[in-house]
Amino acid sequence: MSTPHPSPETLLATVSPLSRYIQRLLESEPEQRDRLLAEMQRPFLREEMQAYLDTRPENKQHEAVLHRDLRNLRKRAMLRIATRDLGGLADLSEIMASMTDLAEVTINAALKQHHIWLTDRFGAPIGEKSRTAQQMLVVAMGKLGGRELNVSSDVDLIFIYPEDGETDGAKSIANHDFFARLGRKLIASLNDYTADSYVFRVDMRLRPYGEDSPLAMSFAMLQEYFVTQGREWERYAWIKGRVIAGPPEAATTLMEQIARPFVFRKYLDFGAYESMRRLHVQIRKEVNRREMHDNIKLGPGGIREIEFITQVFQLIRGGRDVDLCIRPTLAVLQRLQEKKLLAAEIVTELSEAYRFLRKLEHRLQYLDDQQTQTLPENTADQALIATAMGCPDFAHFMQQLDIHRRNAAHHFELIFAAPRKSSRHDTLACLWQTQTKDAARTRAAATQLSTLGFAEPTKISERLQQFYASTEYLQLPEFSQQRIKTLIPILIEAAAVYPPVESTLERMLKLLENISPHPAYLALLLEHPHTLPRVAKLASTSQWAMDYLGRHPILLDELLRNRALRTLPDWPTLKRELLYQLNHDNSPKHNVIEWQMDVLRHFQHAQVFQLLVSDLEGSAELEILSDHLTALADLILETVLQLAWSGLKKRHQAQPAFAIIGYGKLGGKELGYASDLDIIFLYDDPHPDASEIYSKLSQSINAWLTSHTSAGLLYETDLRLRPNGSSGLPVHSIEAFAHYQRTQAWVWEHQALTRARFVVGDAHMATIFEQTRKEILCQPRNRAELRREILKMRDKMREGHPNSTTLFDIKHDRGGIIDVEFIVQYLVLGYAHAHPELTGNIGNIALLKRAGELGLIPIDQAEQVRAAYREFRRTQHWLRLSGDTSLAGASPTEGVSQRFARVAAPLFDHARTEVLELWTRVFDL
Repeated sequence: MSTPHPSPETLLATVSPLSRYIQRLLESEPEQRDRLLAEMQRPFLREEMQAYLDTRPENKQHEAVLHRDLRNLRKRAMLRIATRDLGGLADLSEIMASMTDLAEVTINAALKQHHIWLTDRFGAPIGEKSRTAQQMLVVAMGKLGGRELNVSSDVDLIFIYPEDGETDGAKSIANHDFFARLGRKLIASLNDYTADSYVFRVDMRLRPYGEDSPLAMSFAMLQEYFVTQGREWERYAWIKGRVIAGPPEAATTLMEQIARPFVFRKYLDFGAYESMRRLHVQIRKEVNRREMHDNIKLGPGGIREIEFITQVFQLIRGGRDVDLCIRPTLAVLQRLQEKKLLAAEIVTELSEAYRFLRKLEHRLQYLDDQQTQTLPENTADQALIATAMGCPDFAHFMQQLDIHRRNAAHHFELIFAAPRKSSRHDTLACLWQTQTKDAARTRAAATQLSTLGFAEPTKISERLQQFYASTEYLQLPEFSQQRIKTLIPILIEAAAVYPPVESTLERMLKLLENISPHPAYLALLLEHPHTLPRVAKLASTSQWAMDYLGRHPILLDELLRNRALRTLPDWPTLKRELLYQLNHDNSPKHNVIEWQMDVLRHFQHAQVFQLLVSDLEGSAELEILSDHLTALADLILETVLQLAWSGLKKRHQAQPAFAIIGYGKLGGKELGYASDLDIIFLYDDPHPDASEIYSKLSQSINAWLTSHTSAGLLYETDLRLRPNGSSGLPVHSIEAFAHYQRTQAWVWEHQALTRARFVVGDAHMATIFEQTRKEILCQPRNRAELRREILKMRDKMREGHPNSTTLFDIKHDRGGIIDVEFIVQYLVLGYAHAHPELTGNIGNIALLKRAGELGLIPIDQAEQVRAAYREFRRTQHWLRLSGDTSLAGASPTEGVSQRFARVAAPLFDHARTEVLELWTRVFDL
């Protein structure tokens, strides 16, 4: 059986001794007691607070009555909130929500009434440019902004208005004067102590320029301040900034176009670590100076340190991940766990500490309704606090408190600890000095390089001196130069583990040169030096990977994820994550398309990079890798199709009767890291405006894919395989496509159709397209004529890719990849009428096997050519990935990926022979 709840009278008798504030209030206003006993069983909801003020119309005529009603509402709320909290009827979330609602209701009521009274005197404030009436926005900062207000808190406010101008009354005043008066009136209604007490103490010191600034400022003034003078601690403070009063449209403009760009950088802002450290040092000094070690907010392991932990992750990542652009501390901790940015056990300990400290904070404040976070010194109050916290005595309470504070302090120190330098750091730092007077230190550095495995220390030293003498380095700000000087020795040590060490170091220096204009990425490497060995491992293996990192340095963050074994993508889960990001509640309401384009690009780049790492670690075979790269492209195309359709102004139905058809590597599911997308667009829609509508849709899709934004681009596209090529329409009806394929298409276009597939779009169109494709491929053909046309096309392609070297071009030379593909295409086009199973879009390797099983080519030759094709593709892939031209008998060219996959001819003599023999057999040469 459950324990019955105590009666209201019993509960009140139990909690009253824990709060002198409750005792005094009930003694001075006995009428409150009966109301409290009747209402304490239910939360004090916002609607009830608003109803109380709405049913007292006299407060709309007299300022004194308004003040009295606001204060009476506060007393009623405080009595119920304190009783429910101390009596165990409410949890922390209810207490914070009720206090936040009380603040918002009272602020809005006072603001609305004072605005009316001032407008009666001076007229409405009119914007100078918009010529529309203006209203003041109240921005809540701190715990009110985070909807986690404590029970005796100040409210940190900032007053903003959209435009300067003048009021339109007979006695006109400037808008800034009007809103300054309005702000002073609002403060007085909340803050002034009257016979009925007060509502909230108001703190305006967080406004730009502090106490010496105007009480209210315009959007333009605030934006200029953020751009020219905004300080790092203000970014931290504005994380919790929230408009709690004012017109919604203006609030959106303020928060999205002015505040968000100031708080959240578009890149990963790892410089926030150092900024937070400096701010924390200042707080610790103040705590020590004022001997505030028993302050549970500012002292070691206190509330502020837990808030710092959440906010540093928000400052670093909030510009990229709107899911972190939230305010409540506990909610942020949960998000950090979900995103695996903090371990579950850390989040559990921090959350428990935060709840304990906030619960304690409220009990300290219930004693006398004072804004305090300091433990009492007298034993009587210590006993009250222990009882209120559910502990048998103060000593037991202190044990619990110490556990939570130690946990919070421990995690804070780990997260904010400055990275340690190795014992070799200072010695290696001498390498960059061109005119050091200490020859012994220079020799020691050279010796250290030799010990690490560098064969020519002098060349390394000269390369570093060249780096430091470059114009790019000398133009960097001092703090960036200093970061680089600290990084170089760490980078050298990381490179030394991954041979060839000279090549690895050179590639890492090139990356450092690429990212040096971006202080945030230098900070990332300094704050997380364990990332550099992972970079070095990539550098030792792949030039292409380092080029990719150089173009998208934000991907360095992917190396911070602790994934010992790289797992291949779970596309359904990733699709849900992508859609969640694109449609997030916190997504911007202005420039939303540009923002969504960046989200798509960041997502695509991150998935490519994860596959790249898996590839380099040998955990993905080439065919599987191509499947995943193709699945990624399919997902992007599906998403872009939906975004482009929803963005069309002229739409005649909910979903488009439309399809994207993939050709080439996309169609054959053989995409590489840098492959273009060969696509065409088809529709099946009788609507009279269908051609116009789908033409615009096609253009929009292509723009989504190929537009360069600050995050780069998604894919290059090639649309030339559509009917009539570059001169043809951007989109065709399925009937027009079928007619063209039947009556006008060239043989090479039917060759291309062997690798075509429906990618995304209307499911009915998928069926129609595949039927059309099979019909075309299964047409009986004159094989002699077909051979002549294909051979003619092969000669034309060879002429377009001449090879004047003695090397074997794996793709274009005779006996290479294209020859294999042409053999397969001939077999499909020549025999599909008799063997429709050849039309399956299963890839060249599987089709060779099928042709052998059908007796079209000898099975043993099919197997030999299948093996050759696999090896061609693997080698081509590796050459392009590694940038290694050693197989070609040439010196490696750093920083330049292979344009052609060419190797020393003898390496593939046997494979080429097998392909050419099958070529001769198939084409009857």
